[in-house]
Amino acid sequence: MRVRNRKGASELLANNPQYVISNPEECKGRWAEIFGNDNPIHIEVGSGKGRFVTGMAAQNPDINYIGIDIQMTVLSYALDRVLEAGLPNIKLLQVDGSSLTNYFASAEIDQLYLNFSDPWPKKRHEKRRLTYKTFLATYQEILPEKGEIHFKTDNRGLFEYSLASFSQYGMILKQVWLDLHADGLEGNVMTEYEEKFSNKGQVIYRVEAQFQ
Repeated sequence: MRVRNRKGASELLANNPQYVISNPEECKGRWAEIFGNDNPIHIEVGSGKGRFVTGMAAQNPDINYIGIDIQMTVLSYALDRVLEAGLPNIKLLQVDGSSLTNYFASAEIDQLYLNFSDPWPKKRHEKRRLTYKTFLATYQEILPEKGEIHFKTDNRGLFEYSLASFSQYGMILKQVWLDLHADGLEGNVMTEYEEKFSNKGQVIYRVEAQFQ
């Protein structure tokens, strides 16, 4: 998600340490302490403006959520949502999804979401796709045995690539939706992109993939 720089974004993030973790390296292995409970921890890599992660946190108060995005301005808009909702079970990180092992210990995260990731359609950019094997290896390190990735996209090419990538990595495809909104999913929380694309009649794809 590319947006114009937002004036004051840095100050907004810095002024809300109760939600925005400025020193995530120091939190590795201590996230239960940071949240103040032993509830499961779910993360969304590429959280955009925060609609999904905030909605999930509101819907599931007994699960802790962490929204991750590399872009400061985008994360500041996510913070707007978090502040409006006033939820205690959500944190935000401005970090790169490729370096998650710097911030989370082995098996510290219970579930991971990838929603409407950049498809990087050119073959030479394959390694940048968030479902490329090196990213999967990173996710596997911080997830427990049989940990799951829940992935949504409107991009058929990326979806087909991701199904193959998951399978080639040895993951189990637990459930696949070729038209999420037609098939239905109880408790589905939409992202900003999901609502935009579905309103245009575009199909939304989804898969739940599990490490073995």
